[in-house]
Amino acid sequence: MSESNNQGFNLDEPSLISVLDELPFWSAPFGIKLLEKIVPKKNMAVLDIGFGTGFPIIELAMRLGDTCKIYGMDPWNAASDRAREKMRAYGIKNCEILPAETQYVASLPCNNDHIPLPDQTIDLVVSNNGLNNVADLDRTLSECGRIMKPGGQLVFTMNLDGTMVEFYNVMENVLAAHHLADAISAMHQHIYEKRRPLDEVLSLLRHTGFSIGSVDHDLFFYKFADGTALFRHFFIRLAFLDAWKKIVPVEKQESIFDEIEIRINEISNELGYFRLSVPFVVIGSTLNTK
Repeated sequence: MSESNNQGFNLDEPSLISVLDELPFWSAPFGIKLLEKIVPKKNMAVLDIGFGTGFPIIELAMRLGDTCKIYGMDPWNAASDRAREKMRAYGIKNCEILPAETQYVASLPCNNDHIPLPDQTIDLVVSNNGLNNVADLDRTLSECGRIMKPGGQLVFTMNLDGTMVEFYNVMENVLAAHHLADAISAMHQHIYEKRRPLDEVLSLLRHTGFSIGSVDHDLFFYKFADGTALFRHFFIRLAFLDAWKKIVPVEKQESIFDEIEIRINEISNELGYFRLSVPFVVIGSTLNTK
């Protein structure tokens, strides 16, 4: 039984139903820990880097209230449009999504090399598994420092370089069996570019003027019935599979991934399932006062 008058919301309205999933499953474990680190206060100015279809910018806007202003940056234009529609449906007035053409928070063409906000105007910068995908992390952190007030906070999550190690172990074994040393090197470079070592990230934070307040480690698992289910999973196909395939020479991609799937299926038959580990951290830092 549905209700048609919950604070004016019609629970049968298609336009409302279509905007109720701003937090994808992949983002949820990171996001829960991120929100635990944020202390909501009135009159805050906040920037969210890499919010996708609306998380955490929408949740932050609602939790912080109308005395606060929340800005968002994300290079995915279609996702930003969907986030705007959610804000409209939810009645959120305290958010501003910065124009995509001014952003550089991913490896995409861009026009400017700075965050389009004035110096020392932001109290809090957050990013839920987004900063590890920027084109130039050093530059991005420097820009975060420029726009933040002295003593401002930067809180972000990032998955670590051991993410999905079970898959990469299988892939490396298959590549080695086919004597594809260059592809193995490309795989390790791919992991490094997507998931920088934690010590390196902490060093960059200190270099750009931040003090590390906390580094909280956590872990979750993706479990699949077998390799076939893994490769058919929507989010794996959306966010990972193309990048994995680019590691392998084009003419060998089909045969290599068929073999990877077979090997994962064999592991699944022995263990009952195939598990991918996703270790991550929540980093809380503060901009040094000058």
